[in-house]
Amino acid sequence: MTTTVTPPASPPSQTELTVAPTIIVIHSDHKGILIATKALFFPLLSRCHAGYFRITLSLCCQTLLWNTLKDPPENAHVYRRILGLFPTAAFILLWSLSLFILASLSILYILRCALFSNMVKNEYLNDIGVNYLFAPSISWLLLIQSTPFLTPKTAWYLLLWWVFVAPILVLDVKIYGQWFMKGKGILSTMANPASQLSAVGNFVGARAAAQMGWKESAMVMFAVGMVHYVVVFVTLYQRMSENTRLPTMLRPVMFLFIAAPSMASLAWDSISGTFDVSSKMLFYLSLFLFLSLV
Repeated sequence: MTTTVTPPASPPSQTELTVAPTIIVIHSDHKGILIATKALFFPLLSRCHAGYFRITLSLCCQTLLWNTLKDPPENAHVYRRILGLFPTAAFILLWSLSLFILASLSILYILRCALFSNMVKNEYLNDIGVNYLFAPSISWLLLIQSTPFLTPKTAWYLLLWWVFVAPILVLDVKIYGQWFMKGKGILSTMANPASQLSAVGNFVGARAAAQMGWKESAMVMFAVGMVHYVVVFVTLYQRMSENTRLPTMLRPVMFLFIAAPSMASLAWDSISGTFDVSSKMLFYLSLFLFLSLV
Protein backbone atom coordinates (compact mmCIF):
# COMPACT_ATOMS: atom_id res chain seq x y z
CA MET A 1 0.00 0.00 0.00
CA THR A 2 1.31 3.34 -1.04
CA THR A 3 1.39 6.08 1.63
CA THR A 4 1.10 9.63 0.46
CA VAL A 5 3.14 12.02 2.54
CA THR A 6 1.87 15.56 2.54
CA PRO A 7 4.75 17.99 2.56
CA PRO A 8 4.73 20.46 5.44
CA ALA A 9 3.50 23.90 4.75
CA SER A 10 6.22 26.28 3.86
CA PRO A 11 6.99 28.81 6.57
CA PRO A 12 5.75 32.34 5.96
CA SER A 13 8.14 34.60 4.22
CA GLN A 14 10.12 37.22 6.06
CA THR A 15 7.80 39.85 4.67
CA GLU A 16 4.76 38.12 6.07
CA LEU A 17 6.44 37.81 9.44
CA THR A 18 7.42 41.44 9.78
CA VAL A 19 4.81 43.56 7.99
CA ALA A 20 1.92 43.03 10.36
CA PRO A 21 3.88 43.84 13.54
CA THR A 22 5.35 46.91 11.86
CA ILE A 23 1.89 48.15 10.98
CA ILE A 24 0.77 47.54 14.53
CA VAL A 25 3.78 49.39 15.94
CA ILE A 26 3.35 52.34 13.56
CA HIS A 27 -0.36 52.47 14.30
CA SER A 28 0.37 52.45 18.02
CA ASP A 29 2.96 55.21 17.61
CA HIS A 30 0.54 57.41 15.67
CA LYS A 31 -2.17 56.78 18.21
CA GLY A 32 0.19 57.63 21.05
CA ILE A 33 1.28 60.85 19.33
CA LEU A 34 -2.34 61.82 18.72
CA ILE A 35 -3.25 61.19 22.35
CA ALA A 36 -0.23 63.17 23.54
CA THR A 37 -1.10 66.03 21.19
CA LYS A 38 -4.67 66.14 22.44
CA ALA A 39 -3.52 65.98 26.06
CA LEU A 40 -1.11 68.87 25.44
CA PHE A 41 -3.08 71.25 23.22
CA PHE A 42 -6.73 70.69 24.10
CA PRO A 43 -6.42 72.02 27.67
CA LEU A 44 -4.47 74.97 26.25
CA LEU A 45 -7.15 75.70 23.66
CA SER A 46 -9.93 75.35 26.19
CA ARG A 47 -8.33 78.02 28.39
CA CYS A 48 -7.33 80.41 25.57
CA HIS A 49 -10.31 82.77 25.70
CA ALA A 50 -10.53 86.18 24.04
CA GLY A 51 -9.57 87.91 27.29
CA TYR A 52 -5.93 86.99 26.65
CA PHE A 53 -5.89 89.54 23.85
CA ARG A 54 -5.55 92.16 26.58
CA ILE A 55 -1.83 91.35 26.33
CA THR A 56 -1.72 92.25 22.65
CA LEU A 57 -3.86 95.34 23.19
CA SER A 58 -1.24 96.77 25.55
CA LEU A 59 1.70 95.75 23.33
CA CYS A 60 0.16 97.13 20.15
CA CYS A 61 -0.76 100.39 21.88
CA GLN A 62 2.85 100.77 23.00
CA THR A 63 4.01 100.03 19.45
CA LEU A 64 1.69 102.70 18.03
CA LEU A 65 2.86 105.18 20.68
CA TRP A 66 6.51 104.53 19.85
CA ASN A 67 5.82 104.87 16.14
CA THR A 68 4.14 108.23 16.77
CA LEU A 69 6.95 109.54 18.96
CA LYS A 70 9.76 108.58 16.58
CA ASP A 71 8.39 110.92 13.89
CA PRO A 72 7.88 114.34 15.55
CA PRO A 73 6.27 117.11 13.49
CA GLU A 74 8.26 120.12 12.33
CA ASN A 75 6.89 122.48 15.01
CA ALA A 76 7.30 119.94 17.82
CA HIS A 77 8.50 120.97 21.27
CA VAL A 78 12.09 120.22 22.22
CA TYR A 79 10.98 117.47 24.60
CA ARG A 80 9.05 115.80 21.79
CA ARG A 81 12.18 115.89 19.64
CA ILE A 82 14.15 114.21 22.42
CA LEU A 83 11.59 111.41 22.54
CA GLY A 84 12.03 111.05 18.80
CA LEU A 85 15.63 109.98 19.34
CA PHE A 86 14.63 106.47 20.40
CA PRO A 87 16.56 103.89 18.36
CA THR A 88 14.75 102.46 15.36
CA ALA A 89 16.04 98.95 16.08
CA ALA A 90 14.23 98.95 19.43
CA PHE A 91 10.98 99.91 17.71
CA ILE A 92 11.39 97.12 15.14
CA LEU A 93 12.05 94.67 17.99
CA LEU A 94 8.93 95.78 19.86
CA TRP A 95 6.82 95.59 16.68
CA SER A 96 8.14 92.10 15.89
CA LEU A 97 7.45 90.90 19.43
CA SER A 98 3.91 92.26 19.23
CA LEU A 99 3.38 90.56 15.86
CA PHE A 100 4.66 87.21 17.15
CA ILE A 101 2.47 87.22 20.27
CA LEU A 102 -0.59 88.45 18.38
CA ALA A 103 -0.17 85.87 15.60
CA SER A 104 0.30 83.07 18.14
CA LEU A 105 -2.80 84.03 20.11
CA SER A 106 -4.81 84.44 16.90
CA ILE A 107 -3.89 80.94 15.69
CA LEU A 108 -4.78 79.44 19.06
CA TYR A 109 -8.10 81.27 19.12
CA ILE A 110 -8.96 80.19 15.57
CA LEU A 111 -8.33 76.57 16.63
CA ARG A 112 -10.50 77.16 19.68
CA CYS A 113 -13.31 78.43 17.45
CA ALA A 114 -13.00 75.32 15.27
CA LEU A 115 -12.72 72.72 18.05
CA PHE A 116 -14.55 74.32 20.97
CA SER A 117 -17.34 76.30 19.33
CA ASN A 118 -19.57 75.87 22.40
CA MET A 119 -17.02 77.69 24.56
CA VAL A 120 -16.86 80.55 22.05
CA LYS A 121 -20.65 80.71 22.09
CA ASN A 122 -20.55 80.96 25.89
CA GLU A 123 -18.14 83.87 25.54
CA TYR A 124 -20.58 85.61 23.22
CA LEU A 125 -23.43 85.09 25.70
CA ASN A 126 -21.35 86.41 28.61
CA ASP A 127 -21.83 90.12 29.46
CA ILE A 128 -18.09 90.67 29.86
CA GLY A 129 -16.66 88.07 27.49
CA VAL A 130 -18.58 89.32 24.46
CA ASN A 131 -16.74 92.64 24.58
CA TYR A 132 -13.34 90.98 24.32
CA LEU A 133 -14.33 89.54 20.95
CA PHE A 134 -13.43 93.01 19.65
CA ALA A 135 -9.89 92.75 21.05
CA PRO A 136 -8.26 90.65 18.26
CA SER A 137 -9.40 93.04 15.52
CA ILE A 138 -8.42 96.10 17.57
CA SER A 139 -4.94 94.64 18.17
CA TRP A 140 -4.39 93.89 14.49
CA LEU A 141 -5.59 97.35 13.42
CA LEU A 142 -3.25 99.01 15.90
CA LEU A 143 -0.38 96.87 14.66
CA ILE A 144 -0.87 97.63 10.98
CA GLN A 145 -1.12 101.35 11.76
CA SER A 146 2.33 101.20 13.32
CA THR A 147 3.94 98.85 10.80
CA PRO A 148 7.18 100.09 9.21
CA PHE A 149 6.66 97.84 6.18
CA LEU A 150 3.35 99.11 4.76
CA THR A 151 1.99 102.51 3.88
CA PRO A 152 -1.72 103.37 4.13
CA LYS A 153 -2.06 103.85 0.37
CA THR A 154 -1.10 100.27 -0.57
CA ALA A 155 -3.50 97.50 -1.60
CA TRP A 156 -2.26 95.22 1.19
CA TYR A 157 -3.10 97.86 3.79
CA LEU A 158 -6.61 98.19 2.34
CA LEU A 159 -7.08 94.40 2.31
CA LEU A 160 -5.96 94.04 5.92
CA TRP A 161 -8.22 96.92 6.94
CA TRP A 162 -11.27 95.15 5.52
CA VAL A 163 -10.26 91.82 7.06
CA PHE A 164 -10.07 93.26 10.57
CA VAL A 165 -12.83 95.88 10.35
CA ALA A 166 -15.43 93.38 9.12
CA PRO A 167 -15.62 91.49 12.49
CA ILE A 168 -16.04 94.81 14.31
CA LEU A 169 -18.95 95.82 12.07
CA VAL A 170 -20.60 92.40 12.42
CA LEU A 171 -20.29 92.48 16.21
CA ASP A 172 -21.61 96.06 16.25
CA VAL A 173 -24.75 95.03 14.40
CA LYS A 174 -25.28 91.93 16.53
CA ILE A 175 -24.68 93.59 19.90
CA TYR A 176 -26.50 96.85 19.17
CA GLY A 177 -29.41 94.91 17.71
CA GLN A 178 -29.53 92.79 20.85
CA TRP A 179 -29.63 95.90 23.01
CA PHE A 180 -32.41 97.44 20.94
CA MET A 181 -34.64 94.43 20.33
CA LYS A 182 -34.19 91.89 23.15
CA GLY A 183 -35.40 92.70 26.65
CA LYS A 184 -32.95 90.33 28.34
CA GLY A 185 -30.01 91.91 26.56
CA ILE A 186 -30.62 95.62 27.12
CA LEU A 187 -27.66 97.84 27.90
CA SER A 188 -28.86 98.82 31.38
CA THR A 189 -28.42 95.23 32.56
CA MET A 190 -25.35 94.27 30.52
CA ALA A 191 -23.19 97.40 30.71
CA ASN A 192 -19.76 97.08 32.31
CA PRO A 193 -16.44 98.88 31.73
CA ALA A 194 -15.46 96.31 29.08
CA SER A 195 -18.44 97.49 26.99
CA GLN A 196 -16.27 100.41 25.88
CA LEU A 197 -14.14 98.07 23.76
CA SER A 198 -16.68 98.19 20.95
CA ALA A 199 -16.37 101.98 20.85
CA VAL A 200 -12.57 101.69 20.88
CA GLY A 201 -12.79 99.30 17.93
CA ASN A 202 -14.78 101.84 15.92
CA PHE A 203 -12.31 104.62 16.73
CA VAL A 204 -9.31 102.49 15.74
CA GLY A 205 -10.98 101.52 12.47
CA ALA A 206 -11.90 105.15 11.81
CA ARG A 207 -8.27 106.25 12.30
CA ALA A 208 -7.00 103.59 9.90
CA ALA A 209 -9.61 104.58 7.30
CA ALA A 210 -8.68 108.25 7.64
CA GLN A 211 -5.01 107.42 7.04
CA MET A 212 -6.01 105.67 3.79
CA GLY A 213 -7.91 108.80 2.72
CA TRP A 214 -11.35 107.25 3.22
CA LYS A 215 -12.79 110.21 5.08
CA GLU A 216 -16.44 109.21 4.71
CA SER A 217 -15.86 105.68 6.00
CA ALA A 218 -13.86 107.12 8.86
CA MET A 219 -16.68 109.52 9.73
CA VAL A 220 -19.23 106.69 9.74
CA MET A 221 -17.17 104.55 12.13
CA PHE A 222 -16.33 107.56 14.29
CA ALA A 223 -19.98 108.59 14.57
CA VAL A 224 -21.12 105.08 15.53
CA GLY A 225 -18.33 104.76 18.07
CA MET A 226 -18.93 108.19 19.61
CA VAL A 227 -22.68 107.74 20.04
CA HIS A 228 -22.12 104.33 21.58
CA TYR A 229 -19.39 105.66 23.86
CA VAL A 230 -21.61 108.47 25.18
CA VAL A 231 -24.48 106.05 25.88
CA VAL A 232 -22.22 103.50 27.60
CA PHE A 233 -20.43 106.17 29.62
CA VAL A 234 -23.68 107.66 30.93
CA THR A 235 -25.06 104.19 31.72
CA LEU A 236 -21.92 103.20 33.61
CA TYR A 237 -21.85 106.50 35.47
CA GLN A 238 -25.41 105.96 36.71
CA ARG A 239 -25.02 102.39 37.88
CA MET A 240 -21.33 102.08 38.79
CA SER A 241 -22.02 102.28 42.52
CA GLU A 242 -24.25 99.23 42.38
CA ASN A 243 -22.29 97.30 39.74
CA THR A 244 -21.09 94.05 41.31
CA ARG A 245 -20.94 92.07 38.08
CA LEU A 246 -17.25 92.75 37.41
CA PRO A 247 -14.91 90.14 38.96
CA THR A 248 -12.03 91.35 41.08
CA MET A 249 -9.42 90.03 38.64
CA LEU A 250 -10.93 92.25 35.94
CA ARG A 251 -10.76 95.49 37.92
CA PRO A 252 -7.90 96.79 35.69
CA VAL A 253 -10.46 96.95 32.89
CA MET A 254 -11.61 100.17 34.54
CA PHE A 255 -8.74 101.88 32.70
CA LEU A 256 -10.71 101.42 29.48
CA PHE A 257 -12.37 104.66 30.57
CA ILE A 258 -9.12 106.26 29.36
CA ALA A 259 -8.79 104.24 26.15
CA ALA A 260 -12.04 105.33 24.50
CA PRO A 261 -11.65 109.15 24.62
CA SER A 262 -7.91 109.04 23.94
CA MET A 263 -8.41 106.84 20.86
CA ALA A 264 -11.27 109.09 19.78
CA SER A 265 -8.89 112.05 20.02
CA LEU A 266 -6.36 110.32 17.73
CA ALA A 267 -9.11 109.28 15.31
CA TRP A 268 -10.51 112.82 14.99
CA ASP A 269 -6.98 114.18 14.57
CA SER A 270 -6.53 111.86 11.56
CA ILE A 271 -9.97 112.70 10.14
CA SER A 272 -9.66 116.49 10.44
CA GLY A 273 -5.96 116.57 9.62
CA THR A 274 -5.11 118.72 12.63
CA PHE A 275 -5.17 118.49 16.41
CA ASP A 276 -8.08 120.91 16.70
CA VAL A 277 -10.43 121.84 19.54
CA SER A 278 -12.44 118.61 19.36
CA SER A 279 -9.30 116.48 19.58
CA LYS A 280 -8.05 118.54 22.52
CA MET A 281 -11.37 118.18 24.35
CA LEU A 282 -11.25 114.39 24.04
CA PHE A 283 -7.61 114.37 25.10
CA TYR A 284 -8.30 116.44 28.22
CA LEU A 285 -11.27 114.21 29.04
CA SER A 286 -9.05 111.15 28.95
CA LEU A 287 -6.48 112.95 31.11
CA PHE A 288 -9.16 113.85 33.67
CA LEU A 289 -10.45 110.26 33.77
CA PHE A 290 -6.89 109.02 34.23
CA LEU A 291 -6.39 111.30 37.22
CA SER A 292 -9.75 110.20 38.64
CA LEU A 293 -8.87 106.51 38.39
CA VAL A 294 -5.41 106.97 39.86
